[in-house]
Amino acid sequence: MTTTDEATTSRATSDDALLRLASAPVPVGSTLMQLTVFGRIGAAGQEDTEEVVTLRTIAPHSESDAPPIVRIHSACFTGDVLGSEKCDCGPQLAAAVDAIIASRNGVLVYMLRQEGRGIGLANKIRAYALQAAGHDTISANLALGLPAEGRDFTMAADCLRQLGVSGVRLMTNNPEKVEQLTAQGIVVKDRVPIGGFRTPFNEGYLEVKDRRMGHLGALGLPHHALPTPAQGAR
Repeated sequence: MTTTDEATTSRATSDDALLRLASAPVPVGSTLMQLTVFGRIGAAGQEDTEEVVTLRTIAPHSESDAPPIVRIHSACFTGDVLGSEKCDCGPQLAAAVDAIIASRNGVLVYMLRQEGRGIGLANKIRAYALQAAGHDTISANLALGLPAEGRDFTMAADCLRQLGVSGVRLMTNNPEKVEQLTAQGIVVKDRVPIGGFRTPFNEGYLEVKDRRMGHLGALGLPHHALPTPAQGAR
């Protein structure tokens, strides 16, 4: 994989195709990784929308035939940026990046436009207001006329294919991600649990994910479910 700037790699006039808009090596802590932005370009040639960011280890481990460890992570302003403990998104993201670095063969697929399981930031905050009044995360979405789960991982699969990845070890507790990637032709060779990030503020949220959304053990996973990064990696 090249580590040079590929900012002009993909240029087209399709409104539908997901293209590489830019790519360059970036340091994450003391580890150099390749950051690629995928999106769509409008008919006039302007960059229209940025949809997905991928972060990939530059030197995959050459001694193993194992597929890369992959985390598909939906943007979460409250968790990823603010560190809110109302969800477990921030700790999941940090653990995933550490695991990818430790593996020396991994990819983070960061979905920029799937905040709040696909409903957007404003609607997510409206749902938070309903949750403060007694709704859970599902009933709040439904009360707003929105789906409990509105994400589509087709673009994630497309990005992985463009990176030359056809098989993955997927870091997730969500069987829907496994099903969608499989339907898109990405072979999920292993599912790596990710969790154990329980706080007094997110217990109800995690329980709903387990009991009502079919997630696989987000409540009870140990903190050591993922590989630990090499010393000084991040």
